[in-house]
Amino acid sequence: MSNYAIKVEALGKKYLLRHQGVGRRYVALRDVLAEKASALFRRPPSAAGDRPSLEEFWALKDVSFEVKSGAAVGIIGRNGAGKSTLLKLLSRITEPTTGRIRLRGRVASLLEVGTGFHPELTGRENIYLNGAILGMNRAEIKTKFDEIVEFAEVERFLDTPVKRYSSGMYMRLAFAVAAHLEPEILIVDEVLAVGDMEFQKKCLGKMEDVSKGGRTVLFVSHNMDAILRMCSQAILLKQGSVAFLGPAREAVGRYTQEHTSQPAKMVLAQATPAPYARRGIIFDSVEWSSATPAPWTLPFGEPIAFSISFECLKNTRFVALGLALYAPSGTEIASTSSIGSKPEIHLARGRYTMNVIYQSLKLVPNTYTFGIGIKSEAGCEDHFPKAFTVDVVPSPDSSRFQTDTFEGYIVPDVIYELAQ
Repeated sequence: MSNYAIKVEALGKKYLLRHQGVGRRYVALRDVLAEKASALFRRPPSAAGDRPSLEEFWALKDVSFEVKSGAAVGIIGRNGAGKSTLLKLLSRITEPTTGRIRLRGRVASLLEVGTGFHPELTGRENIYLNGAILGMNRAEIKTKFDEIVEFAEVERFLDTPVKRYSSGMYMRLAFAVAAHLEPEILIVDEVLAVGDMEFQKKCLGKMEDVSKGGRTVLFVSHNMDAILRMCSQAILLKQGSVAFLGPAREAVGRYTQEHTSQPAKMVLAQATPAPYARRGIIFDSVEWSSATPAPWTLPFGEPIAFSISFECLKNTRFVALGLALYAPSGTEIASTSSIGSKPEIHLARGRYTMNVIYQSLKLVPNTYTFGIGIKSEAGCEDHFPKAFTVDVVPSPDSSRFQTDTFEGYIVPDVIYELAQ
């Protein structure tokens, strides 16, 4: 017999979307009242175009997979791919339209802030209520009670109705209950994003402990670093169907590749140059050179390689290319110049390419912006403060670096190679 905790066979969920009749505009309350009043003095409409139309929408269609007992599996995909619908079906919150779900063991789910909590009850009462829902008796819950309260950090407000909790407090207690009352299957949606950075790390650590303890975890997140840290396997959903099921690293790579919007080679053009730009040298294009599955994406810790093409309109002395790197917040975290490796570059009129290689730049997985500029002895020739972006994606090594909030200045090791 297969050692599975979750088995999904040809699962589908259909919704009916209602649309107004053809040609009908958006109506306000005053329009509805006027319509009802005038309807008293006219015959009912018979034209099909006046009746609302119904459209079938399959949020999930023909989804099949199996999760082994004790596995931690990530579920990823863009918004609207069907992730939350799948978790609601697995949690028995809603019924499938087609297919079958087999679950072995008690299921605890955390799909949104306060799932399963009664707002009028206190935190203490809700802990016992959730334990009872999971089929635990009062003695079993009591043995875990102090551990839950300590993890959630809500001891001061334990006898306060949870309707007065902040969203963060609500989530902390809900997660603590779900993780500590020993369900065989733990299902967690993106709700962890409500918590602060420290508590997110705490939750991820707890889910790792749950998984290592032999229980099954299903984890939905847009944080690819968390997926790679938590899960060995992942399911990539696309338009309600399974696009990929396999190793988490490969699933993350496919997801990242699908959502890269920049072409490998980008033309640099600006109608209005900066006032201080002399335009004796003009940037032409920038092209990605790194051997990665998708352009402008980079696994953590790997070298960054790209080339910048420009045109020199006249003989120019003391040319230098400069680069600046900006964090998502806009803070400059690194800058470099070709002067260090090539102190005196004299260029004749013509077209040139500068190959740039960042040999070691361990950036926390996120999206970073590069600014480029070129100058001569006369001053700045051309400048793009936001030339292109690079998505640094997680790798197995990235989870060892706890630098999520660090934005210090770094000194990169860069190689510049000029070619004509």
